[in-house]
Parts: sequence; structure tokens; C-alpha cells
Amino acid sequence: MKAVVCKAWGLPETLVIEDLPEAVPGAGEVAIDIMAAGVNFPDVLVIQNKYQFKPTLPFTPGNEVAGVVRAVGAGVQGVAVGERVLAFAPQGAFAQQIAVPASSVMKIPQTMDYDTAAALTLTYGTSHHAVVDRAQLKAGETLLVLGAAGGVGLAAIEIGKALGARVIAAASTDDKLAVCREHGADDTINYSTEDLREGIKRTTGGKGPDVIYDPVGGGYTEPAFRSIAWRGRYLVIGFANGEIPKLPLNLPLLKGASAVGVFWGDFARREPAQHVAAMQELMRWHAEGKIRPHVSATYALAQTPQALIDMASRKVTGKIVIRTQS
Repeated sequence: MKAVVCKAWGLPETLVIEDLPEAVPGAGEVAIDIMAAGVNFPDVLVIQNKYQFKPTLPFTPGNEVAGVVRAVGAGVQGVAVGERVLAFAPQGAFAQQIAVPASSVMKIPQTMDYDTAAALTLTYGTSHHAVVDRAQLKAGETLLVLGAAGGVGLAAIEIGKALGARVIAAASTDDKLAVCREHGADDTINYSTEDLREGIKRTTGGKGPDVIYDPVGGGYTEPAFRSIAWRGRYLVIGFANGEIPKLPLNLPLLKGASAVGVFWGDFARREPAQHVAAMQELMRWHAEGKIRPHVSATYALAQTPQALIDMASRKVTGKIVIRTQS
């Protein structure tokens, strides 16, 4: 089977396509013929050795897969050959086959296509854990989403609306904000043309948002936190702009506010039952039309380096997907 291989730390252009042995499941594992693999910003960082997860070279990057069960290992129950499934793996998704622990596999309904299934786990899992679990967002509250046109940002918008919140989307272009409105944003801030604090004041009537979702970091963090509502919750998702900000601790004191860390990967590992329950709720919301992952582009397996280049250059809205069999 063909797979993308990272042999040395570097930019996407250094990745190669190689023939690797077919995936054979061990005890407790499931082998999957991958039909689609989701691309995420951490994939760009992992291949450069700039992420908290540091695989051993050589390796195949990618985490989110959707496909068909090709074989099951000893002791596996509840999943059978030929069933349509999604899975989240530490690595190995940018390939035509993969073997993963059965505990990471979930059946997908016939109404969900492979591209959508591959776009669901990390982005919607992260945003559900952040907004529902960590922030405890309630109906009638206001959620501000920074970097709102990205995969986790659009997921956060839709989840906020599913919970009955008012959602404000902030992004860098009017085109990106148009996509945010299509996915339910009630109001928008273009922080390339409007001062972020002024935009927050305008869209919240001066009250500030109850919850701020920040996957961007850098220079937006402090002004956003200064604008948070009393008892607000600031969700630390990640640092897509590459800069980890420093926050004066008098700000949470003055606002009675909280800075809340969100590490979905460790949540899924440490609290598997809660993770499964969250994914089941997301599946229900998809069936009810409350969430609809936005796949803006698809790539063949050989185009994986270009997919990562596009992700790194902020050209992506929503999710992009590798169709690994093409």
C-alpha cells in the first residue's frame, strides 16, 4: 500500500510517497482501508518537530481516518469486516491502510460520507470538549470565536449555536467571515480592518463575551481577554500564528474570569467514556442537521505536501481532506 512518509524533520515539500507493507491488525486492533483522511494544522507542525507529540522518524503523519474495515485482530468485538468506520490515530492516516486500536474505532452512519467522517473527530471533538465540557457554555450566553473560519473555529460556531448561544465570529478576511455566517455566526469582526477590542465592544454592546474560543494566540489574546465579560471563560485551544502569548494575571483577577486549557488528545485518552459520549452527541447533531463539517477542498494522496502547504499558508477554510485511494 502507498503512504506518505516523513524521513527527516522539515517542510511539507520534503515528504515522500512510498510503498509500505499492508496493514495487519494485532490483538485488539482493527485494520482499515482508508478512504479519506482529515488534514489539521498540527500535521504541519509535527513534520517539523514543532509539536508536543514527537513521533520517531521515519513515520507517516495524519490522525483522522474514515474508511472500511479490512480485518480485525484477536479479541475484537463490536466491529466487523466491511463496516464503515472512523478512527483517530497517533499517526499513519496519510496512507491507504492503517491498523489502530479497536477502542479508537467508531461506526459511521450510512448518511455520512467519508469526507465528512474524516473531518469530524479532531476539530469537532476539540470544539465539543472546549465549549461543552470546559467552558460549560449555556443557552443565551455569548461565544466569541477567534480564527473562526478554520476547522475548529467553524466547529465551535456550530456547537455554540446547537447549545443556544449567540456566536460572534472573528477572522482576517470578509470571505472567511462569509463562510462563518453560512455556518451560523450571528455577528462578525474582521480583525484585519477593525480593532479587535472595538469590534468586541460593538458586537456585545460593551458587555463582552461570556466565552472566548482562541486557537490563534499571539497578539489577539490579551486584547480579547481584556474584553471578556465578568465570570468569563477564556479557552486556550492552540497557537496557530506560532506565538505563545503571555497574559498579565491581573486580568483574570479583575474580571473574575478563568483561562481554561483545552487538550482534547489527552482528554480522549484519560477520559475515554466521556470522549465516546461526546462523539455520539456530535453524531446525533449531524443527523439532526445542527452541525455540517465544511470540507473546502480534497486532495489525492500524492498531493498531500500541497495540502499541508495550503494549510500552513492559511489558505484553508473549514477542513481539507486527503482521498487516499486516488
